[in-house]
Amino acid sequence: MASNLAPIPELYVSYESAQKLKVEAGNLASHDLTPRQICDLELLMNGGFNPLKGFLTEEDYDSVVETMRTKDGALWPMPVTLDVSEKFADTVELGQDIALRDQEGVILATMTVTDKWVPNKSREAEKVFGADDLAHPAVNYLHNHAGAVYLGGPITGIQQPVHYDFRARRDTPNELRAYFRKMGWRKIVAFQTRNPLHRAHQELTFRAAKEAQANLLIHPVVGMTKPGDVDHFTRVRCYEAVLDKYPSSTTHLSLLNLAMRMAGPREALWHAIIRKNHGLTHFIVGRDHAGPGKNSQGEDFYGPYDAQELVRQHQEEVGIEMVDFKHMVYVQEKAQYFPIDEVPEGATVLNISGTELRRRLAEGLEIPEWFSFPEVVKELRRTKPPRAKQGFTVFFTGFSGSGKSTIANALMVKLMEMGGRPVTLLDGDIVRKNLSSELGFSKEHRDLNIRRIGYVASEITKNGGIAICAPIAPYAATRRAVREDVENFGAFIEVHVATSIEECEKRDRKGLYKLAREGKIKEFTGISDPYDVPENPELRVETEGTDVDNCAHQVILKLEQMGLIAG
Repeated sequence: MASNLAPIPELYVSYESAQKLKVEAGNLASHDLTPRQICDLELLMNGGFNPLKGFLTEEDYDSVVETMRTKDGALWPMPVTLDVSEKFADTVELGQDIALRDQEGVILATMTVTDKWVPNKSREAEKVFGADDLAHPAVNYLHNHAGAVYLGGPITGIQQPVHYDFRARRDTPNELRAYFRKMGWRKIVAFQTRNPLHRAHQELTFRAAKEAQANLLIHPVVGMTKPGDVDHFTRVRCYEAVLDKYPSSTTHLSLLNLAMRMAGPREALWHAIIRKNHGLTHFIVGRDHAGPGKNSQGEDFYGPYDAQELVRQHQEEVGIEMVDFKHMVYVQEKAQYFPIDEVPEGATVLNISGTELRRRLAEGLEIPEWFSFPEVVKELRRTKPPRAKQGFTVFFTGFSGSGKSTIANALMVKLMEMGGRPVTLLDGDIVRKNLSSELGFSKEHRDLNIRRIGYVASEITKNGGIAICAPIAPYAATRRAVREDVENFGAFIEVHVATSIEECEKRDRKGLYKLAREGKIKEFTGISDPYDVPENPELRVETEGTDVDNCAHQVILKLEQMGLIAG
């Protein structure tokens, strides 16, 4: 049997052993996995991450970070680690078995902890992602979301995570290999995507399959992608809507539950290894494959063809052939797509960028048929109505006494006067009373309070309402996390109320600043605790010498400019 069609090893035990292990695991220390860890665990257990037999040990981690290989020399470009809190790590001894559970408490696997260490995350960021730059979503995750301690060790798989959506479209590596055997497919090219399929993608995939003389597997990622991407439910509906544009006898759609890191070249090589494990013989690597966009200096993190170059160097060792494709553009005179370097001289090139597509969707503008399929546009419009009909969050931040709450109240009244969408005010004091009454004012508790505000705001935004938040929110990392939560569903408008600390002290009716100066209030923002001034807020308002009505009106004008309310 061809090596790409033969079954590959999985980490699951038999059904009988799994039932026994479930009972025994009741006495083990339990770790509740994050969504990213669940994605990683599923691909460890089903062979998608072959040859890994568990989460990386410290030796393997160091070797992967430095050389893209495990300590025994196996090519593996991406650290796959179990990050946990210091508190949990302190309860775990080396050699101990722990139970790995999903967020509902269902046991998925056990792990024998062979290693426990505190990683150098800055080094990991530099080596794996090319820069220790928080503008990179995976670097931000590493520093602001991932646990401080890594655990390593082998996995014993008990059951796969349950997916209630698109179950017929989800295939393990061995299920795909069995499908290819059944269909008699020997050469199969994989198309990796985290975006809806438009006409350029169709042309690209047709050409790739023709060039490789292979069948086509459309293999989109439905685990975690880049914050702000179109949600996978919408994307899969888009894929299904255009599947009949492909020949059914030579094309298959399967979903990959992978947590992407957006690591450019290393990610492309990782994707190639994963596709090899799924039985693929060819893999399309496009321009800026898995690139996260711009760094904090406004430059691309990776060169447009760096990913292709790295995969090309290693394709023979991986055992998969790369099909490299340039950027596809529409040539008006020919009424068809061409790779950008094959465009006839003097021809008119039409192209719509991702940013331009989002703008057209947001403003309800036409999306031409040469660019996308009407079925895809219809699905996108269902999920992303014009901006003036979407929910959004206005997030005020500033010192205590800066005027945030007063402006927020005035804005709420103005928006309610306009009507059309429900408006909710999440003022710092109101939230403290109703949502966070048990919290103190330590950094940990203040972060938790802001995350709660962000969660409620994201739910309001998701359901088409307007959330107005007015906490102090002193820490930039927490504000960014709230932004990411909200921007999954709608716009996030950060308004920095830039009143000076001296002016806030003058206005202080409650005498809080005086008490803080005397040391009677600990961890007071601006006195004994830092305030990270927003670098690039959507709006900065000065309240000294400006009345409240004018400040609120500045926000209204900004919302009009962004298309969130009708002018």
